[in-house]
Amino acid sequence: MIDSKVKQALQSIVGPENYDDSKAGRLVYSYDATPQFQSMPDAVIAPRNREEISQIIKICNEYNIPIVPRGSGTNLCAGTCPTEGGLVLLFKHMNKILEVDEENLTVTVQPGVITLDMTKAVEAKGLFYPPDPSSMKISTIGGNINENSGGLRGLKYGVTRDYVMALEVVLANGEIIKTGGKLAKDVAGYDLTRLFVGSEGTLGIITEATLKLIPMPETKKTILALYQDLEAAARSVSSIIANKIIPTTLEFLDQPTIEAVEAFAQIGLPTDVKAILLIEQDGPEEIVKKDIDQIIEICKSEHAVSVQAAQSEEEAEALRTARRAALSALARLKPTTILEDATVPRSEIAKMVKAIEEIAKKYNLRICTFGHAGDGNLHPTCLTDVRDHDEIERVEKAFEEIFEKAIELGGTITGEHGVGVMKAPYLEMKLGPAGIAAMQAIKTSLDPNNIMNPGKVFAKDSRKRVVVSK
Repeated sequence: MIDSKVKQALQSIVGPENYDDSKAGRLVYSYDATPQFQSMPDAVIAPRNREEISQIIKICNEYNIPIVPRGSGTNLCAGTCPTEGGLVLLFKHMNKILEVDEENLTVTVQPGVITLDMTKAVEAKGLFYPPDPSSMKISTIGGNINENSGGLRGLKYGVTRDYVMALEVVLANGEIIKTGGKLAKDVAGYDLTRLFVGSEGTLGIITEATLKLIPMPETKKTILALYQDLEAAARSVSSIIANKIIPTTLEFLDQPTIEAVEAFAQIGLPTDVKAILLIEQDGPEEIVKKDIDQIIEICKSEHAVSVQAAQSEEEAEALRTARRAALSALARLKPTTILEDATVPRSEIAKMVKAIEEIAKKYNLRICTFGHAGDGNLHPTCLTDVRDHDEIERVEKAFEEIFEKAIELGGTITGEHGVGVMKAPYLEMKLGPAGIAAMQAIKTSLDPNNIMNPGKVFAKDSRKRVVVSK
């Protein structure tokens, strides 16, 4: 617990109205979108600017109080669960778009800005911010940066990391640094900007970000390819890329996911097929037409039973919205939904899809698979019940095998959700002991007292999931 002297000091910084240590107030921020990791913080604090954050962190560093930065709580690896207590830091007052620079094609924002709000603001000026996590309607830019979030457009445009040009960060000692700038070229020293992107709040608190924008694509077209064979759909993905076509979006849904999404969104998705590919291309009109025509032929050659084009932007948007709703749709079916994001090279998609099916059968589990097939990022999603201890044990074994298979195929344990607590026990499988040691050296040098989101990324135990609660 935080003693009265420290509480008074924190309240003097932000005001009593921005400090909450009531049970109800703490309960709201004791969990995120990850099952099994609920933990109560000691208090919740909402600073109004970077100077207040600096003062808060200095106090936390002096008294060894853990501090957990939190956006909207959509995290899927328990990265914002306060598993070691301490302060949850909210950015509800730091939610402004500070500048849209049309000369340098950048936007500068505070961390609490909702992703979709910023996207709409720049699109109103004819500009485009490509990263589009499925949670973009509620997730914040600060959260996207901390997790290096991806999205449906990641295949063609990349992920959050590729658009972060500059950051303002408060370090664990309270000092404020600025990295990068509005520059096309900058090789002055270590690339600290990229170091903080994806660091999950373990190295510092991001208080401002400058993001790269690009011109709005001239046109776009969306198609839906239907399959009665999962592996044929996966082969189509590899074949499209092998033909040197890079679509904006190349998404995969298996039949259980299709059924759940259609029941949820009711947009007329066919539920009698084994798999769907949602494919979109954007750019100059003549290039889009050429690419889409070629993609249609490739899908048909890989035994797609039907390839349908969206007849309007409204229909295309409905398809995109339905895909973004996959997790919400599946979460309605069982009390507990565990969503993972094993990622493999695109050429190994078919093998990975088959392996997930076989592992699900082996452990007698219902695992639905969807995801960003174009960049190899699959989301095997297990519908289960945390109260069924026997089944949860099988779920843990199944996901461990899925991660092992992904790494065997040249992949990784996470493509966009982050490591947090949930994936930490498996990180050594990917990086090896020397890789973990190198990361720990960076963490220790920047945060010697381990106050910045402690318990995340680095596991206490390896190769088994650790469930933490208080």
